[in-house]
Amino acid sequence: MRSREPGDILRKIRAMAEDLGQVQLMEICGTHTMAIARAGLKSLLPQNIRLISGPGCPVCVTPAGAVDELLRISGIPGVIIASYGDLLRVPGSRRGDSLLKRRAQGADVRMVYSPMDALAMAEANPGRQVVFAGVGFETTAPGTAACLMEARERQIDNFSVLSLLKTTEPAIRALAGAPGAASGEAEGPQDAGADACRIDGFLCPGHVAVITGSEAFRFLPEEYGLPGVVSGFEPEDLLASVYLLVKMLHLGRPKLVNEYSRLVRPEGNLAARKAVEQVFAPSDSLWRGLGEIAGSGLAVRKEFAAWDGARRFGFAPDPKAEAAGCRCGDVIRGLLAPEGCPLFGKSCRPEDPAGPCMVSGEGACAAAYRYRE
Repeated sequence: MRSREPGDILRKIRAMAEDLGQVQLMEICGTHTMAIARAGLKSLLPQNIRLISGPGCPVCVTPAGAVDELLRISGIPGVIIASYGDLLRVPGSRRGDSLLKRRAQGADVRMVYSPMDALAMAEANPGRQVVFAGVGFETTAPGTAACLMEARERQIDNFSVLSLLKTTEPAIRALAGAPGAASGEAEGPQDAGADACRIDGFLCPGHVAVITGSEAFRFLPEEYGLPGVVSGFEPEDLLASVYLLVKMLHLGRPKLVNEYSRLVRPEGNLAARKAVEQVFAPSDSLWRGLGEIAGSGLAVRKEFAAWDGARRFGFAPDPKAEAAGCRCGDVIRGLLAPEGCPLFGKSCRPEDPAGPCMVSGEGACAAAYRYRE
């Protein structure tokens, strides 16, 4: 692509779109979701080129049953629950019941900016058990791994990590490999009768790719025949990435392209990946909207068992737990646009969310509400 001037790129997209039917491109990064909404990118594209949000927000894909278990642990005497701010606001299966509400009721729940903050909290409170609820994808996993290594090295025995960490590849495979996902049988957003959303290409997450490397997404064209573009986060990045996807669909030549090459290397961050492999092992994990996905979680290895919150306090989320009326799971799968949920903007708003997609700064519902067109 010779020019990155937005007008030129849009003209090229529109010209190619005339020869295509309905095209659905999914981003699987919450930062992409918010950036797309902030730039008004959807409104600039031809009507047959549709951008849809997938499971790119780590707080959003954390199921209600997992939140319920955190609420239970927060009630154990002597326990301090520490986590990122968004997770504290996510309701469990009962509307309004969140860690933030439990704090108002007397539980010791604290917001931190990193797992190291929680480790320092454990040092400062030797008579208490500090549990860090670690949520995130490959981007936050290395920092959590480093924290566990330090806890073991310094033998801080009143600290543990409850790993809610997940990896993106298994989720993308679950979406791309779902019956009808790439065949045109499922139409996606607001196709209430479909079990899968048709996906014609992926905007791959730039932050994740910094760790995993761009080659981690090579399976998209090679195994599923779908184009993928590792994208940056500026409006120019996103528009260029959409252009590349549309061009590959127009030519019928699916490939993997690293648009974010200024920060993403093919092999990723080898040191960060090694740290994660030392501390965590792949495990089956529950995702909101997607159910249990084999090998998609990161469980604390037995070598670090003394600092594993799941072993220390038990952790058995109910896979059927869900907040009544919340359609966040369908939004995450691309089956429903946020505006298609009957609660959106009515009984579900950022100040009183029914589900995590309206809570998180990376949630599709929060983005749609904030940047309503």
